[in-house]
Amino acid sequence: MTLAERLRRQLSDSKGSPPLFAGDDYSIPVEALVPAAVLIAVTERPEPGVLLTLRNAALRKHAGQVALPGGRIDPEDDGPIAAALREAEEEIGLRPRDVEIVGVADTYKTGTGYLITPVMAVVPPDLAFNPHAAEVDAVFEPPLSHLINPSNYAELETEWNGRLRRHRELIWNEYRIWGATASILVNLSGRIGSVR
Repeated sequence: MTLAERLRRQLSDSKGSPPLFAGDDYSIPVEALVPAAVLIAVTERPEPGVLLTLRNAALRKHAGQVALPGGRIDPEDDGPIAAALREAEEEIGLRPRDVEIVGVADTYKTGTGYLITPVMAVVPPDLAFNPHAAEVDAVFEPPLSHLINPSNYAELETEWNGRLRRHRELIWNEYRIWGATASILVNLSGRIGSVR
């Protein structure tokens, strides 16, 4: 069984399980949220990894943060999968033809007003990326097993916009993975368990 088949089965078998973290701000009605999508691109290796980006330090929003490739779903996109593929190609030069879609994981609400649909996929190892310099400072690949182990995350509280918010954080090498990206990855652990 290929990695894509195993992940597809695990994602499908867990359908209906509630996400560990539904989102940052429960007071925002779902209909007021902006639809967005991210790509959880898992590399086909003996020890699979996940492609993450370090956002450009000069960006207006979320500067210097670690993120999954992705962004808002545009009207011309044919849903979250198309949006995630488009954004990954724009941000890091990942060609859609190199991506095998596995499925869609639990949506996640952000306190900044987005409803994010994570799209899980498998990609070949050692692809050459061409990050869009205005958006992405680096592309890196932590092991999937490390990212989906909830015990690797610290749970922290931070004051933001006058209220206390809880978030998860994982340090991997020099990278700090936290906020929505961390919560989406922890939620994924509840869906696929481990890579077996």
